[in-house]
Amino acid sequence: MSHTEKTLDSTRIFEGVVVHLRRDTVELEDGSRTIREVIDHPGGVSILAMDADENILFVRQFRYPFGRTLLELPAGKLEPGESPADSGRRELKEETGCTAGRFEPMGRLIPTCAYDTEVIHLFFASDLTEGTQSLDENEFLSVERHPLDEALQMILDGEIIDAKTQIGLLKYKALRDAGRL
Repeated sequence: MSHTEKTLDSTRIFEGVVVHLRRDTVELEDGSRTIREVIDHPGGVSILAMDADENILFVRQFRYPFGRTLLELPAGKLEPGESPADSGRRELKEETGCTAGRFEPMGRLIPTCAYDTEVIHLFFASDLTEGTQSLDENEFLSVERHPLDEALQMILDGEIIDAKTQIGLLKYKALRDAGRL
């Protein structure tokens, strides 16, 4: 059975720097109507970068909505007209100072499908050349390196709680174990 909802009306209620919020009136498959609030997001990238010693590069930064620092894979939002791969290479360089000789897609994920249009593109980067970070204005983070097994244990121990990071690490392990990376 195919499920669908038909948009009857859409009203933009907030225009932000990164996201926009709209309220849609929709018709459900049984003919009834309801309201959907949707955050429009330009999409993003997340990069699992592995150095020559097989350590994964992470960034630790303060995340205001949660009032704490989180350990995450390097990531960022897509800029208008920018391809996901170009965005991933740019974010890797900005946040870690590294450029990658090997840069491969690992798929996409939808972090919050109920109310947000964001799609995150995952990449694997290796054959890294070290360089200098070039953080955005008002961006403060530190780079850490952890072996894959330690990072996976950090997920299980509740130390890595960021969804894109958990998915990136688990997907990398599955692809590597299947001989696809």
